[in-house]
Amino acid sequence: MIQFDRFQLENGLKVLVHQDTTTPMAVVNILYNVGAKDENPEKTGFAHLFEHLMFGGSIHIPEYDEPLQRAGGENNAYTTNDLTNYYCQLPAENIETAFWLESDRMLSLAFSPKSLEVQRKVVCEEFKEHYINKPYGDAWHKMRTLAYTAHPYRWMTIGASLAHVEQATMEEVKDFFFQFYRPNNAILVVTGNVKTEDIKVLAQKWFGPIPAGKPYVRNLPVEPKQEKHRSLDVRADVPMDMLMMTWHMGSRFDDHYHATDLLTEVLGGGASSRLYEQLIKVRQIFSSISCYHFGTIDPGLFVITGKLVKGISMSVAEKAVLDEVEKMKTEILTQKEVQKVINKTESMICFEDMSIMNRAQSLAFYELLGDAALMNDELSKYQAVTPALIQATAKTIFEEGNRNTLYYYSKTSA
Repeated sequence: MIQFDRFQLENGLKVLVHQDTTTPMAVVNILYNVGAKDENPEKTGFAHLFEHLMFGGSIHIPEYDEPLQRAGGENNAYTTNDLTNYYCQLPAENIETAFWLESDRMLSLAFSPKSLEVQRKVVCEEFKEHYINKPYGDAWHKMRTLAYTAHPYRWMTIGASLAHVEQATMEEVKDFFFQFYRPNNAILVVTGNVKTEDIKVLAQKWFGPIPAGKPYVRNLPVEPKQEKHRSLDVRADVPMDMLMMTWHMGSRFDDHYHATDLLTEVLGGGASSRLYEQLIKVRQIFSSISCYHFGTIDPGLFVITGKLVKGISMSVAEKAVLDEVEKMKTEILTQKEVQKVINKTESMICFEDMSIMNRAQSLAFYELLGDAALMNDELSKYQAVTPALIQATAKTIFEEGNRNTLYYYSKTSA
């Protein structure tokens, strides 16, 4: 059970504090309620661009990293389709340094032409390296546009097009910042060897004077129910053929979310999973195969993807996967098989909770979902999943009309 205190500043900043006196360290985590799904479809990649820009210095602090490192700290950030998260860890006695740094870039990020050009170049090089020049790098760009017709999950966090970041103007960048990077659109979580009363003082001192932004009301297009299988053939200079299948699944709030998560484990959770056992070890159809989902807040995608053994046809590989999927719908799972993946998930949750960094990020995420206390209910929700519920979930997800398939061929394949 993770205990925490919660308070809110007048400008709307939510603050959560979790005390752990067993460590000399502290974590300061700021989650902004903005992700790639909040971008203009004609100007994508901005949330990810800001992940870089926020480290480009603020008006009063030209170098973000240098004072943090002098205080014994380290930092990083990540962007998803749903959120942007910044975090730093440092000795608890130096925690005010983190408050100073984070509040100054929220208040007065340095919008210099030089910083924009430097970070624009970094993002563009990342786009080219990972999504244009890398083998299979464009697979998810193609799959997202295949699977989604309306919802903004149809583009990746890096952006739908390199041109969107290349052509971003200073005015557009500033507008994005002042719309989303405001106290009333943020959650501050502090974990470690700290006291709530001290954090209240620091939060008010450093974040209290920052003006609240305009309330952001999300009104995203809803993805219509998919009724027909969609597919796309791709031929590229890659070493082997790859098969990628996705099915639409429920949202993070869906009653079947935890059963869906366990379903991915039954099918693809390691060397004892069904797909690995049958399609790699026994039938030797795939050289590698995985099954997962993205855990997105809005309805997301259930994924099975694998690289084919040389000489295996795409049709044989596709049928083999669909056969295993069909078994999930028709054959009753044993309690032993389900309990195994529940135990694995329980171990993962317990291991993650050992770190004050992970606790901070989990508290922020569940607060974004509606209440940080939800993180304490996760394990019981997994433990309540039955074999029958997993089978019912499989029947719902694995409808043929709900499937999207990317046939990714090597240029050398027949």
